[in-house]
Amino acid sequence: MIAQAVGGSLSTTGDRDQRPIKPGPTIGDTGTGLHTAIGILAALYQRQLTGRGQRIEVAMQEAVINFCRIAYGAQALWGRAATRNGNRSVLGTSAPSDVYPCKGDGPNDHCFVYTSRANNRQWERLLQVIGREDLLGDPRFASNKDRVANIDDVDALLRPWFAERTKREVMETLGHAGVPAGAVFDTDELSHDPFLRKRGMFATVNHPTRGDFTMPGWPVKMSDSQVPVTAAPLLGQHNEEVYGELLGYKPDKVKKLRKEQVI
Repeated sequence: MIAQAVGGSLSTTGDRDQRPIKPGPTIGDTGTGLHTAIGILAALYQRQLTGRGQRIEVAMQEAVINFCRIAYGAQALWGRAATRNGNRSVLGTSAPSDVYPCKGDGPNDHCFVYTSRANNRQWERLLQVIGREDLLGDPRFASNKDRVANIDDVDALLRPWFAERTKREVMETLGHAGVPAGAVFDTDELSHDPFLRKRGMFATVNHPTRGDFTMPGWPVKMSDSQVPVTAAPLLGQHNEEVYGELLGYKPDKVKKLRKEQVI
């Protein structure tokens, strides 16, 4: 959380005129580890060519800055520090770009819809899906800039259509029409999703104290290097192997270290 604060992600997360909010994903530590792994892989590849190793350094603050790079586009565009825009685009140039409540009473019965700022094609498809082709020539929605300026009208137009359909129905209907949309799935929905289970994104491992335990797996799929997901070892579980086999300690010495709570 500290890295996310000093790296700028809190300053752009949350609703306008409200306090900064920590993003849900742990991009500070996980993201820094991923950046470091990329650097290590590049150094290993270069070592194959040059025979020389090198030092890899990644500061958590700087890794978060890289994740926030689009915010610097907003700063250049508007001539001020990037602001908090809630669920809307950090650039503030796309509309719609927000979550809309869908049929259902759950806290996550929403769907995010976004139309590209590059042209009007996705917006036009959206109007066709909701049966409002009559608005294709409306000057309020003629361009992304116009839609941003009239965002309240955009919201009023879309909300009734979303409210009559479930979030999955909205996502699939818009997706088939070529309009970017994503249902807001919670952790329980995702962990029980049959497609993700089939993909191996969630794996059930046998833990020595918890028994069968389902947890997220690894998202990188490699055809020749599949590594099965297993439970992490307990604290000190492999002391005998580490101290006895790798370091050559006698069993009595390992036992003495354990008794003295050194290990």
